[in-house]
Amino acid sequence: MSDQSLRAVGLVCSLKPSSSPSSSALIAEHVVGELKKADVECELIRAVDYDIAPGVEDDMGAGDQWPDIRRKVLDADILLISTPIWLGHASSVTQRVLERLDAELSNTDDDGTPAMVGKVAIVSVVGNEDGAHKVVADLFQGLNDIGFSIPAQGCTYWVGAAMESTDYSDLGEVPEQIASATAAAARNAAHLARTLRATGYPPYEA
Repeated sequence: MSDQSLRAVGLVCSLKPSSSPSSSALIAEHVVGELKKADVECELIRAVDYDIAPGVEDDMGAGDQWPDIRRKVLDADILLISTPIWLGHASSVTQRVLERLDAELSNTDDDGTPAMVGKVAIVSVVGNEDGAHKVVADLFQGLNDIGFSIPAQGCTYWVGAAMESTDYSDLGEVPEQIASATAAAARNAAHLARTLRATGYPPYEA
């Protein structure tokens, strides 16, 4: 497996379906572009397009489409969560994704190691209000608790001026600082994922 390409899956947690433009999707596409430069195979999924049932189990039964997404996450080396800011918080779709990922704490191998240990997570955030640092901090804590490793400078974000209507997707050009942060997050995620694939963590104590 070590000689195979790295794989990344990005969960875009916009409230808008794929038929609608989304700043969260756009910044995720920019992250994916940088990951591809690091020879990472990528797939983006608009989470709201799926019927993700509420709950904290890996399969909530009939009609639940989370198991399809879950399989892609399990098969990936890198997880990207891309979310807008609403009322100072990550979107409700993001919270549901985290709640479903919580099930992976009890999904362990024979050594007791949770399934997501050894995988890398990064975050991208957009919004027209303050709160990017809080959203990133909340997501990093939850993802790390589930078992994901967070690389150095593992986030990128853009926040517009308060009480104005400009979106990330309205920008004619991505600001240099944002582009630099996006490139660093992707580059560091790929490096950490390769390192973890090569060496991994020690097995959990029984």
